[in-house]
Amino acid sequence: MRIREFTESDWVQVWPIIEDVITAGETFPYDPAWPAEVAYDVWVERPPGRTVVADEDGRILGTAKMGANRSGPGSHVATASFMVAADARGRGVGRALAEYALDRARRDGYAAMQFNAVVETNEAAVALYRRLGFAVIGTVPEAFTHPRLGRVGLHVMHRPL
Repeated sequence: MRIREFTESDWVQVWPIIEDVITAGETFPYDPAWPAEVAYDVWVERPPGRTVVADEDGRILGTAKMGANRSGPGSHVATASFMVAADARGRGVGRALAEYALDRARRDGYAAMQFNAVVETNEAAVALYRRLGFAVIGTVPEAFTHPRLGRVGLHVMHRPL
């Protein structure tokens, strides 16, 4: 598996991953009614941000987007988001994408990385981010409506680089 820059031709494989994740409604605060065009505009970062894919022999296993968390005085803090194909979960794809994002943020000169909305019931992601050195610095109570669990919190997670 290699992590590489997203190309336009990747969208045909990236969109089903995004559609599956947002339709499930368990881990991302994206509207499941979004058409592909809206999802593309949200997911595919414009420079200086970047979007990447985890590619294994031409098959996209996952994708990530990354860049500054905020502009202006907050632009020294990076952020990133990750999605992994359902049949590729548990194979280290998410970890590889997260490690890539952390390394890229360091090389780009960011001082820290912050995730603004990690669904607290997304135990796999929370555990991974903790193993990578992130701490939960706050939780917004009942900020996410989970399809089975009702309203749950959104963690803000942070780590210095």
